[in-house]
Amino acid sequence: MRARRGWPRVGFVVCVASSIALPEGLQGQVARAGQAAQQGAEDRIWGVVTTTQGRRHEGFLRWDLNEAAWADVLHGSKAADPELQDRIAETLGEDLAVRGRSVEYLGVRISWERDGEPPMSQSGIPFGHLLWLEVPTEDEPARLGLKSGEELLLSGRSSDLGPGLRAFVVEDPRGDRTELGWRDVARVDFRPAPATAAPSARRLYGTIEDRWGDRWTGFVSWDLDEALTSDILDGEEDGRDRDVPFADIRQVDRRVEGGARVTLVDGREMVLEGTNDVDDGHRGIHVSDPHLGQIALEWGDVRSVRFAVPTESAPYHLFDGGTRLRGTVSTEGGETLVGRVIWDADESWTWESLDGSRRGRSFEVEFRHIARIERRSSRGVEVTLRDGRTLDLRDSTDVDESNRGIVIELDDGGLRVLEWDEFESVDFAGGAR
Repeated sequence: MRARRGWPRVGFVVCVASSIALPEGLQGQVARAGQAAQQGAEDRIWGVVTTTQGRRHEGFLRWDLNEAAWADVLHGSKAADPELQDRIAETLGEDLAVRGRSVEYLGVRISWERDGEPPMSQSGIPFGHLLWLEVPTEDEPARLGLKSGEELLLSGRSSDLGPGLRAFVVEDPRGDRTELGWRDVARVDFRPAPATAAPSARRLYGTIEDRWGDRWTGFVSWDLDEALTSDILDGEEDGRDRDVPFADIRQVDRRVEGGARVTLVDGREMVLEGTNDVDDGHRGIHVSDPHLGQIALEWGDVRSVRFAVPTESAPYHLFDGGTRLRGTVSTEGGETLVGRVIWDADESWTWESLDGSRRGRSFEVEFRHIARIERRSSRGVEVTLRDGRTLDLRDSTDVDESNRGIVIELDDGGLRVLEWDEFESVDFAGGAR
């Protein structure tokens, strides 16, 4: 992305009178275009934004440049549950009166002063689970209302929350855009887009093939900036600047020698170099997969990206606001424990994510999409998704021996805390909705 680039372009809208008879082939194209536009509206975040001045703006939302779909993830940090940490400490035999609010487990100490704040951990939630979001007037966490009726406090860990928010854009039904800053916003109420609304651009969608031959399909964020079909891929071709709308691009192939080969929808090709959209300065590609979660790939690990219209939508109603994690846990000692599961002594909701990596690719797997987790070694796990795919993950406290404990609140009211080498597997109840 060049610094001189402005906001995405808006294309022309052509209205065809219903009394004109179109050729059969053209009728099909118009029908498919209308279906794509409607599907693009279903996937896009829609909300009513109330500003600190009391003004209201309603329309499609673009959040921090690279989030615009319900499947995209709002990242932040959340505080540990003090009551749960106390129960864990009691189960492990810790003397809270002597040691204060502190748990030492597997070589990891979680501690805070009795009158202080609990520790924070990174978190994130897909936008589709949200009903509303309130922006604090002071340097406090944002308050989120979930469809489940629960409330969540998230602090700014990335540029998604807080004054570091890079952009907050509302596109109203007429296509007019209003850009706001974090401190301009008092509240956002989320809701599905009206049936008559159509965005000026769709969320970028495609399939990434990595250098190991694996393919990842979903909503694409390019260089952590470009997220809509109206955004621009820029570079230099034979010393000349080129600005290519993503809507015109069929495929991008990374070249080992530098730059990228860009194939347009009309079949033309060009080799672009010289900008962080297509060279080693590229900040990576994120894929929001509605059946998995989010995958982050380094540019050097990408072989190609092929853009397409989504074959299925991920509308607002498919997200339920989350439920408590429940499952059947098997131990190395042969026990079977059934109840509420708190993973890594922290994640306890289906909207939360299991974090891990494999071959340089980072994964945030939403728990509601996980059918089973099986410990493979001290360094990793095998994750079976509800759609049948499997992932081998490692290099995170969620999936290796640095895990702070698998906590099971048993149906009889008891509490068990399993160390990593005691845990064998968990089969989660329910399914993604």
